[in-house]
Amino acid sequence: MFAVIYRWRLHPGLEQQFADGWHRVTAAIHTRCGSYGSRLHRADDGTWVAYARWPDEQTRERCSAPDPQGVAMMLEAIAERYPETRLQIVDDLLAEPEPAPEP
Repeated sequence: MFAVIYRWRLHPGLEQQFADGWHRVTAAIHTRCGSYGSRLHRADDGTWVAYARWPDEQTRERCSAPDPQGVAMMLEAIAERYPETRLQIVDDLLAEPEPAPEP
């Protein structure tokens, strides 16, 4: 498997716009491009970080922006974009907790 870490500094006041755009773009990429999804984080240094997983690097490279409006929302909110970090997964012990049963 293949993963990418993305990192941005956002314009103040546009954080929710960025998060909404990221959500749209990520959902479209997952549905249309075959990604395994992504997580968006706000770091303690004020930057925003996303971690995305893919079956392989070629699948990611074949994917173009399937939601131009979401991309535009993100781009408007980004003050600074840092270089992405590409990762080859060596071992994976990340597990999601089971959802609590409905009462």
